[in-house]
Order: sequence, then C-alpha cells, then structure tokens
Amino acid sequence: MAPTMAVSDSKAIAQEDQLRKKNEDLEKELKESREREEEMRKELQKIWRRLTVAEEAEERLCAQLGELEAESVNQARAYNAQILSLMNQLSKANLVVNNDHRSPSPVPISIL
Repeated sequence: MAPTMAVSDSKAIAQEDQLRKKNEDLEKELKESREREEEMRKELQKIWRRLTVAEEAEERLCAQLGELEAESVNQARAYNAQILSLMNQLSKANLVVNNDHRSPSPVPISIL
C-alpha cells in the first residue's frame, strides 16, 4: 500500500502545485486588470475635465457671438439710416437743381 499512497500523494501535491500556480496567475491578472482600470479611470477624469473646459469655452464663444450679432445689427441699422438720410438729401438736391433749370425765360446756348 505504500507505493500507491506515494503515487496518490505525489498526484495530490502536483494538483496542489498546479492550483497554486493557477491561483498566482489569476492574482497577477487581477492586479494587472485593476491597474488598467485605475489608468482608465484617470484617463476618463482627464477627458472629463477637458470636456468641461471645452463646454465652458463654447458657452463663452456663444455669448461673444451673440454680442457681435447684436452689434452688427445695430451697425446695419445705423448704416441704413445714414443711407436713407443721404438719399433724402440727394433727392432734395435734385429738386433744387431741376427747379433752377426751369427758369421762366430759357437762355439760348450758342456754339461758336
């Protein structure tokens, strides 16, 4: 019975060694997985901060764009008013010129 027990014991020891080795491998993989997870978490936090900065910049740009649009509308209205004023002045000047040319006694033009 001693030889069978020795074989049985050696099989048990071999299985135990295999399980120990497998356990060590699994623990190593778990550790590496946790390290990768932590790195990904840090990377996600960095990306989240960058996204927050980008959103804040977008809000500032939208506000500036709104201000510029309002300013351009005001400038367009001012230019339009100026054009209307100049058109009115030109119209009055044309009336004066046309009325001056319609004098009661036309003056003949002679060409020498």
